[in-house]
Amino acid sequence: MTNLETLRQMIVTNGAALAVNLVTALVIFFVGRWAARLVTRLSKKMLRRANVDETLAIFLGNIAHGLLMLVVIIAAIHELGVETTSLAAVLAAAGFAVGMALKDSLGNFAAGVMVILFRPFKVGDFVKAGGTLGTVEEIHIFSTIMRTGDNVRIIVPNGSVINGTISNYSANATRRIDLVVGCESQDDLKAVKAFLDDLIAADNRILHDPEPLVAVDQLAGSSVKFVVRPWVNSEDYESARRELIEQIKLGFDDRGFNIT
Repeated sequence: MTNLETLRQMIVTNGAALAVNLVTALVIFFVGRWAARLVTRLSKKMLRRANVDETLAIFLGNIAHGLLMLVVIIAAIHELGVETTSLAAVLAAAGFAVGMALKDSLGNFAAGVMVILFRPFKVGDFVKAGGTLGTVEEIHIFSTIMRTGDNVRIIVPNGSVINGTISNYSANATRRIDLVVGCESQDDLKAVKAFLDDLIAADNRILHDPEPLVAVDQLAGSSVKFVVRPWVNSEDYESARRELIEQIKLGFDDRGFNIT
């Protein structure tokens, strides 16, 4: 009996069963695909209602869809009589190999999920994160894009962001300016303090609550150190600090005080 005749006899003998299996596999595939899409849409809606970031909701939804479709395809292939145990083992081994090759990327992904969920900063915040000081422009799953003060765009891996200290200078509405101003011991101490008090009172960016502090902090040999600690709105911090330093220097010069 030739191979062709053997195949023909097998089809005649098992044709009905093969047809049933094929139809069943197609039904499993198309119904499973519909169900996977439905579950994906529902999961995305639930994530959005839970106020999860849109980027994360889409990404997690796509992962769920991919995993569900993998299960559907394996089930459909199994219905055709194909042994899927070895296939699942191969896929598991392949997944492990890919995971090892992409462990850094997966680490950045996990860190990105944490950044989006816990929100240590948001777009527009001025932060120091991952060793970079700048304004947050974009937050992605794998990286955070920041812009430095000299307008350099830096892409920081989220793993570096989460694994280090995050300083968010925009998180609070107000910030305190901390200055140490020294004068020589022979200068009129009361006159120096009065000048610093008047300088702070004249600046309308400086807040009255909390109350600003001007006080002697140290007696350092031939000099006296004042701490100058006014509070300002966070957006005024840099400009107020720079101008305050400039006005202190000019005021000392005009009054004959000596900065130390």
